[in-house]
Amino acid sequence: MKKILVSAAAIVGLSASLFAAPITLYQDTETGAIYTKPGEGRIKLGNFISAEEIQKERETDIKKELGIKVESHVPTLKFSGTHYLGYTYTDNKRDSSKNSSKFETRRNYLQVKAYWNEHDYLRTTLDTFQNDDGSWLLRLKYAYIYISDILPLTGVEFGQVHRPWIDWEEHHGWLYRSIAKTFIEEGEGAHLTDSADLGVNFKTKTDYFSSEIGVYNGAGYHHKHEGDRLSYEWRLTANIFGTGKRHVHATKDEYLDLSFTGQINNQKKYDWYGIHGVYNQPMFLLAGMYITYEDYVTDKSHDGWTVNGEFRPIEKWSIFARYDNFEYNTNDLTRYETIAGAAYIYNKNVKLIGNIFYINDDDDAKDETKYMFTTEVNW
Repeated sequence: MKKILVSAAAIVGLSASLFAAPITLYQDTETGAIYTKPGEGRIKLGNFISAEEIQKERETDIKKELGIKVESHVPTLKFSGTHYLGYTYTDNKRDSSKNSSKFETRRNYLQVKAYWNEHDYLRTTLDTFQNDDGSWLLRLKYAYIYISDILPLTGVEFGQVHRPWIDWEEHHGWLYRSIAKTFIEEGEGAHLTDSADLGVNFKTKTDYFSSEIGVYNGAGYHHKHEGDRLSYEWRLTANIFGTGKRHVHATKDEYLDLSFTGQINNQKKYDWYGIHGVYNQPMFLLAGMYITYEDYVTDKSHDGWTVNGEFRPIEKWSIFARYDNFEYNTNDLTRYETIAGAAYIYNKNVKLIGNIFYINDDDDAKDETKYMFTTEVNW
């Protein structure tokens, strides 16, 4: 009986692939052999169709119902999105008339990667931002080709690409971009660079060492580039626990990284250099950074530092804090930021965050406290 079933399955599969329609099968009463035509001593078994053909018909019906047809010149398209949706109440300590209460959409990324093989792809990322008159506009964040192993253990991004530092820190050290940018980028922090620019970025990954070294326009992706001056930028990281090739997860992995990063930015006419360290295990994270920069125009040097941590006492819950301190003009005035809050992982796509954000600087230009609630969505 087992041989009969195997033979029948083979015939059904062959017939379905040839005719893509139900077929009638007959069985010899003496030998048990299966036939597609009637004959002496054969009994009719019935009409059959392959499981593969049924699945194809179901997929066709679904496409017809949805009206969707996707065509591409590459075998794989990957779509994703990131959204930071929030509410902020701002208490201005110096002028209560400047208090504000508003709902916000702080980031709306729509991203597509077109893979022509397992590792190489073209990426396009679009983001929304609000103009001064309140209008919402669309901005190009990333648009680059990535080719892996263009050099030994090294891939390259070419186009509108990642700058070496910020994306790395957002995945290893400061995990709350939805409420505040990294110290280097934050407007009330160092405010020395942003996350993307037109240029080329060489990315090397080994177990115990990783790096990004690039040449860029230098003005950043939402500023105008002028003249022939470029920016030379880098990140060099010692991955002490051998995690340099991996995409680490803070709630699961243990890692210890020491980095040297910076820019020689001839476009903006300043240099900056930074040293960063981070240690993480599933229970907690601790990170810190010291930077120094020199302004070509004023011939003045300044420095600053930041420290942040996260404690995860129970599954899905975390408590976090950050402190920034940075000199920001020729009179060595300093601005300060303090952030403290708690987060809850609702599911693999959604995180809920509540925090306080205090900002102050020496010239009294800003002294305010923000009370924030954020829903962070990734899909």
